[in-house]
Amino acid sequence: MKIAHENPDIWSILERVPDPEIPVINLVELGVVREVSRDENDHLTITITPTYTGCPAKKLFEDLIRETLAEHGYTNVTIQSKLNPAWTTEWLSEETKAKLMKEGISPPTVGDRVIPCPRCKSINTKIISQFGSTPCQSLYSCNDCLEPFNYFKCH
Repeated sequence: MKIAHENPDIWSILERVPDPEIPVINLVELGVVREVSRDENDHLTITITPTYTGCPAKKLFEDLIRETLAEHGYTNVTIQSKLNPAWTTEWLSEETKAKLMKEGISPPTVGDRVIPCPRCKSINTKIISQFGSTPCQSLYSCNDCLEPFNYFKCH
């Protein structure tokens, strides 16, 4: 879910900033980048909402945003965090969820909590560990194809 784009050129640049933990999606798609404003002196303020309050990748998000903007000539940048409303997986588009699935990560599901296997699409899966390769993911296994996979936890 994107916020209104008053600065489409800046948003376009920010769409080039990959999520450091899941590089197949970018920070805009992830919903981390929430707002962009530019004042009359070309000072940019980028507002981000980390995936959770203690997200270990937050500093890296900021560094990657600064580096990418600097590559395009924007060096007068302030990055601020906004924790309310809290980030939610509901901000992920269906397109973003499809990218996760293609990458081998089962996207978050709301409601019935059926976790499909990203490889064979079976819903005959089980949790192995609440802790996956990143804090935002859990480790699952498919009972049909026997492959392990990550599940992107709902928030």
